Amino acid sequence: MKIGCIRVSTAEQNTVRQEVLMRELGVDEVFIDRASGKNTSRPELARMMEYVRQGDTVVVESISRFARNTRDLLELVERLTAKNVEFVSKKEAIDTSTPTGKFMLTVFGAVAELEREYILQRQREGIAIAKNCGKYTGRRAREYPEFARLAGRCRSGEMTAAEAMRRLGMSKTTWYRRVKNGAG
Repeated sequence: MKIGCIRVSTAEQNTVRQEVLMRELGVDEVFIDRASGKNTSRPELARMMEYVRQGDTVVVESISRFARNTRDLLELVERLTAKNVEFVSKKEAIDTSTPTGKFMLTVFGAVAELEREYILQRQREGIAIAKNCGKYTGRRAREYPEFARLAGRCRSGEMTAAEAMRRLGMSKTTWYRRVKNGAG
């Protein structure tokens, strides 16, 4: 059975191009993620990895649609191989049923990871330039109107910090940073 794996980075992006390719390749089942490829914590990827069986072939449009770094790519393919499932990337013409395909998978995975690092580097450089020009101030701090009142209740022993964080929907790190800075 041919299993298609499609990924776009955001919910707004279109999957049609990849879906058409999957139909052209005769894919039987398709799993579509609308999430960043920076890691493998994607719901449809997890479903697909659970779904595939011995003799299946996982088909992707390109390696970058499957994984963004070599370690994740090789780990996913290793998991597929352990289930006797082949991996095919159409764009890079990689087929893990051949020794050359396995070698090329490693090479293209490293190139995809390098490309991702270049993107992140350019992003950091752009942010630094924008900051120097006063055009980038970062993400606006989230407002917690009830913070001071709840922090006061914690200091007086009426409430635990955990309860206050839960009510505010605030992370532990943010809570203690604000308490330390005297924001409450």
